[in-house]
Amino acid sequence: MTYAAERIHEEVAYVAYHFHWSLDQILDLEHADRRRYVKQIARLNSR
Repeated sequence: MTYAAERIHEEVAYVAYHFHWSLDQILDLEHADRRRYVKQIARLNSR
């Protein structure tokens, strides 16, 4: 099973918006690491 392309685009946009990282930097992350950053950003935003 592959990870949905739309979901990857959402994660990349979310991390790029908050951390100002490049597309290459974000796509170089392992899937689990990228998800971890997304979750941490969401926690910070909910405070």
